[in-house]
Amino acid sequence: MKKTILWIAALVMGAILGLLGLDWLNGLMDFVATVYTRLFQLLAVPTIVLAVITTFATFGSKGSGKIFGRTLIYTLLTTFAAAAIGALLYILIEPGNLPIESVTEGETTAIEAPQQTYYDHILNVVPNNIVRPFLEGNVLSLLLLAFAVGIGLSKLPESENKAVVVKGLLGLQDLLFLLIRGLIWTLPLGILAFSAQLSAQVSAGVVADSIGKYVLVVLGGNVIQFFVVLPLFLLARGLNPIHVLGRMMPAVLMALFTKSSAATLPVTMESAEQRLGVRKEIARFVLPLCTTINMNGCAAFILVTSLFVMQNGGTSLTFGTILLWILISVVSAIGNAGVPMGCFFLTLSLMSGIGAPVAILGIILPIYTIIDMVETAENVWSDSCVCAMTDHDTK
Repeated sequence: MKKTILWIAALVMGAILGLLGLDWLNGLMDFVATVYTRLFQLLAVPTIVLAVITTFATFGSKGSGKIFGRTLIYTLLTTFAAAAIGALLYILIEPGNLPIESVTEGETTAIEAPQQTYYDHILNVVPNNIVRPFLEGNVLSLLLLAFAVGIGLSKLPESENKAVVVKGLLGLQDLLFLLIRGLIWTLPLGILAFSAQLSAQVSAGVVADSIGKYVLVVLGGNVIQFFVVLPLFLLARGLNPIHVLGRMMPAVLMALFTKSSAATLPVTMESAEQRLGVRKEIARFVLPLCTTINMNGCAAFILVTSLFVMQNGGTSLTFGTILLWILISVVSAIGNAGVPMGCFFLTLSLMSGIGAPVAILGIILPIYTIIDMVETAENVWSDSCVCAMTDHDTK
């Protein structure tokens, strides 16, 4: 409770500092925020790899099958629900078309997306050397390597060599979690910096030119998913949503400010194990996997933004078109990387592929900071719910 109060106090103090409008102070807060983001990103990659390897090596691929199945089912259900809510709100609120001159002006701020086929995306997942995925932070490639190594270790006959390797990996993981706990201990300073950074952006007018109804649909969908749909999933499994959210609040707050579910993963795992009481073998398998495939907020953003861009490009949004794009958004979100602006560039790539007016994304870009914060917090909250439900179901 004391830690939560301290974090909230840091949040309020940071907002006040950001509103002061002092250039030197804003520069200092940007520096501190960047340092914390880089440190969590540094710890995120080994956390993912070691968590998956040690889980498979210790419990075996056969024992992990049920856990993986539950994780995948809950991921698909929650992600489809998020996209469906986004579609329903879009139909009800009916965002209008932008003036043609606004679209033209947006062309100067739109960002070119690299053209890639689905074959290219698959090839990018398959590593051609063991070092590159670590250097590039390619989470899907790292998961592929970790699955292979973990399953390989589980299949090795029991021997002194195998025991040494597994104990070494478990020792590295314990050391990593010690570093994570140390970083979390200093996190109020990071929250202060993140809050000041956001407050300074808002006071400078970064979110002043919002697009009204479009923003209402995106944020409204995220809020409904966060406070209504996901708690209903927990209640259906006999879990108390208020208890789960209270225990996972450090991870949700961290996601809100880092805008990266991958960078937040160390905090998510520590909160799940130490605060929520999820078994280590569940948390260390489910959460790295969810960080990669469980993207509720991203699915809603891809769907709503794609519909908005296509509508402004003259595409008729029939019921069949909306259903098709619900499916596309879910599949795309599952393959999205848990990094800042990942959903934005993925949507840009999809819209470029169908010839839609991607210049509109240049207009959305100034307010994407707020959208990215909210949807990342929702993603991590959804990861926490999936983890809690899987732990409950497999006891």
